[in-house]
Amino acid sequence: MKMTSKRGFVVLLLVVAVVAGMGFLAYKLAVNGENWATLRANAHLTENGSFIAAGNITDRNGEILAKTENNERIYNDSERIRRSTLHIVGDTEGYISSGVQTAYKTQLIGYNRITGLYSLVKNGRGNDVELTLDSELCAIAYDKLNGRKGVVAAYNYKTGELLCSVSSGSYDIRNKPSAEEIAENKNGQYDGIYMNRLIDGLYTPGSTFKIVAAASACENKQGIDDWEYTCKGETTIDGVKVTCPRSHGKLSFKTAFSNSCNCAFAELSADLGAERLTATAKEFGFGEGFSFGKGQTEKSRFDLSEAEKGDIGWAGVGQYTTLVNPYHMLSLVGSIANGGTAVLPYAVSTIATPEGRVVEKAAAESREYISSDIAKKLEDLMRFTVEDNYGDWRFKGLQMCGKTGTAEVSDDEEPHSWFVGFSKNSDCPVAIVVVVENGGWGSSAALPIASAVMEGAYKALS
Repeated sequence: MKMTSKRGFVVLLLVVAVVAGMGFLAYKLAVNGENWATLRANAHLTENGSFIAAGNITDRNGEILAKTENNERIYNDSERIRRSTLHIVGDTEGYISSGVQTAYKTQLIGYNRITGLYSLVKNGRGNDVELTLDSELCAIAYDKLNGRKGVVAAYNYKTGELLCSVSSGSYDIRNKPSAEEIAENKNGQYDGIYMNRLIDGLYTPGSTFKIVAAASACENKQGIDDWEYTCKGETTIDGVKVTCPRSHGKLSFKTAFSNSCNCAFAELSADLGAERLTATAKEFGFGEGFSFGKGQTEKSRFDLSEAEKGDIGWAGVGQYTTLVNPYHMLSLVGSIANGGTAVLPYAVSTIATPEGRVVEKAAAESREYISSDIAKKLEDLMRFTVEDNYGDWRFKGLQMCGKTGTAEVSDDEEPHSWFVGFSKNSDCPVAIVVVVENGGWGSSAALPIASAVMEGAYKALS
């Protein structure tokens, strides 16, 4: 009897051990299965470190940007399109970590926690990813950058669909520079080549920040529409000199914004003070990162904790220590176009099996920045700026609202060139951001690029 009891106890222990082991294995599979399945050492999925069974990546019009043929990853025939979409499509080696081929590799090979790689085995390839991008619009933006480093991005501010996203410098994924070439980095041509400047970039904003300063003035200064200022080309705030490129003379709030008067906005910002300016910047999302794909954007920075009054003046015109992420600035102007609420930009539209069954569909996030009243005032200021300063002829039919920026970065470098804006035309609800690194004046470098891309967007959506 005792022997029977002992044997039963041993069997019971074995059963418990097996069940526990199976439970532990199931837990590990649930937690790590995705990583195990996508290991580059998996010979069924990779060759020379690259995935060979990944699904197709297409733009919004069905244009193939990447596909697999005969165990080889094939890219679009056009070098313009390959270069212009590089940082969204990404590479198979994982150097461009935010690119779809790395961030969405699990979906591209068709891995599922329940069925594992059954879909891949059944269909011969993983899932297909459709992007919101218009690849030809991206190519137009890349052409207009003409080899200069920077960012061009445009999106539908009603839906959040990112229509254009170009980060330059870039390279042709069919002719990737060698590790030695990148290490030598002659003339800085490969600086930040794996970085998507739209989401990872931080730039001094220059006069584009006057949008935020103007919002703070509208929120905090009664009678701001009747405010007047006489610009003499320079002013001194507590011993700190602020200059304009020229003397603007007598200005209203509207014409001070339209003429991008540094002196007027520095005085106005110093009068508003650090607390009010900081509060408005926080309303607009400064200090926050935003989700994009599987990652997050860099956080825009606005810090007046150690600023003197003259520093506050320079901060109000987009200098001092202020840094802005282009994605954030794009969503900021998108919120103005959308009555104060930003529909945040996204690039992956759907993920579907080779048979066309959608397994994931994008859902845009929204974020309220400012009240509809403040948004309308900013829209009016930006619309007047295009009409009064830049010229509607640059944006035919678009009822464009915009603001340029010329951001000083150092004494021995050209300033960064900015343009941000949006179309009021309901047939082209598109907002845009352009940054040309060391490009010079915003009106001479960034503005013509914005004009060409917005024209292309209008044609694409009409």
